[in-house]
Amino acid sequence: MVAWVLRVLVVLGLLGSAWVHYDLYANEGFADIDTIGPLFLVNVIAGVAIALAVLLWHHWLPVLAAVGFGAVTLAAYLVSLTPGGLFGVHEQFVMQSEIWGVVTEAGCVVFGAALLFAQTRTRQAVRV
Repeated sequence: MVAWVLRVLVVLGLLGSAWVHYDLYANEGFADIDTIGPLFLVNVIAGVAIALAVLLWHHWLPVLAAVGFGAVTLAAYLVSLTPGGLFGVHEQFVMQSEIWGVVTEAGCVVFGAALLFAQTRTRQAVRV
């Protein structure tokens, strides 16, 4: 039961991050930024694809991909907060979408790591 709840939370984090990036791309002008615009679309597609994999394939690999997705996306956002920015984009952590992005990406990392741990414990209990 715990693993199922964690799986749903990971999927919600992935889809939430994908939605935030789609909204910024489509409605906030990020489509017009040369490098960042296409990367946001990659993020949308990857978030949905990994969410489907986590939901449909109960294996450690898609969960690890979800953790990596959340960590890399969150790291890219943190770099964009620095004075140097990320590919010329300087964020300020003031928009509601930025807050939701951080929450969903952190959720991917935290709940994904917990799901990996739960899956490992379940496999070990079955072997004993």
